[in-house]
Amino acid sequence: MAGKVTAGSGILLVTANVGSLFEDPDNLQKTWLREFYQTVQSHRPHFIAVHCQEVGGKNYEASMSHVDCFVKELLSSDAMKEYNRVRVYLDENYKSQEHFTALGSCYFLHESLKNIQQFDFKAKKFKKVVGKEIYSDTLESTPMLEKEKFPQDYFPECKWSRKGFIRTRWALADCAFDLVNIHLFHDASNILAWEKSPSFYSGTRQKALGFVLDRITDQRFEKVPYFVFGDFNFRLDTRQVVESLCSTATMQTVRLGDTNEVDKLIFRESENDRKVVLQLEKKLFNYINQDVFRENNGTLFLQFDSELSCFKERLHELEISFPPSYPYSEDSSQGKQYMNTRCPAWCDRVLMSATAKDLVLKSQHSGRTQSCGPPPCLNPGEAL
Repeated sequence: MAGKVTAGSGILLVTANVGSLFEDPDNLQKTWLREFYQTVQSHRPHFIAVHCQEVGGKNYEASMSHVDCFVKELLSSDAMKEYNRVRVYLDENYKSQEHFTALGSCYFLHESLKNIQQFDFKAKKFKKVVGKEIYSDTLESTPMLEKEKFPQDYFPECKWSRKGFIRTRWALADCAFDLVNIHLFHDASNILAWEKSPSFYSGTRQKALGFVLDRITDQRFEKVPYFVFGDFNFRLDTRQVVESLCSTATMQTVRLGDTNEVDKLIFRESENDRKVVLQLEKKLFNYINQDVFRENNGTLFLQFDSELSCFKERLHELEISFPPSYPYSEDSSQGKQYMNTRCPAWCDRVLMSATAKDLVLKSQHSGRTQSCGPPPCLNPGEAL
């Protein structure tokens, strides 16, 4: 999202699940950086906030070494040379499972931006931002941010995974605001997500998001407008989507012989040689025509995007005008295609408090506010 928070100060907010970039740095990473630089050059913002999830990739022990190269490229590129103050916060300490979130928050301040400060949560005061600084292993003790991993009992089956949030606070001229990087729980099984509406997984995300909102609005610090942007893993209501796509189809259930557990669901047309319309498995969502999710930017499916409804008083959003941002192919030669692993969904969002939305709407008169989706060559969850 690009816009202004204060008069004359353009701000660009970017959220990107970058897990796949570190597993294929020669192709995906270069493509992603090129698109990012083009976006910066197009909007020419004064303040850039990039919130990354899955820093280091899924195989982070093997891929974490690529993170340093990624950051060095960002800081040294010609496209970013006018941003003379930088703060980078990378949660890379994967050996600490009770704290590791794999989140990365990067902030770039243009040389023309004069009146900008960052909040020290320990000293409880704003401080001038000078120079370029990178923090990684010691985020828990860094006073310029708050980082938390969700309590273990929030995790499905109480199994640790890389989920949590990082919060920073900024003051631009006389306007203070929070920027929150977030990563919520995914759908582990399409079958389980289909079983009821709303799904079990949406309940775990609701609980975790409520936890974050309570933390960033509690009594410890003054309340300010907030932007929460990251990988929320919001999914369409799988049960309702399947009923819509397969309203005239017949369903075949295939169970495992030893446990009688549902292994796959096969939906066939009643006529037309009983052609398979949709096959659903734990990690397979294979629909006959995935173009329906891209037609008219997927507007037809927004009715099934309902996970935000219980937060309508606390979180707001600009109009979605791009197709589902997940799960785009990880093959850089097929960037416009979705993988057949999950039902396409708008997992990656830029959300804001009512007071933050007021700031954004005031800026629309200047013509600088825009909500934009992922360019076709970006990959799963990488929404600009």
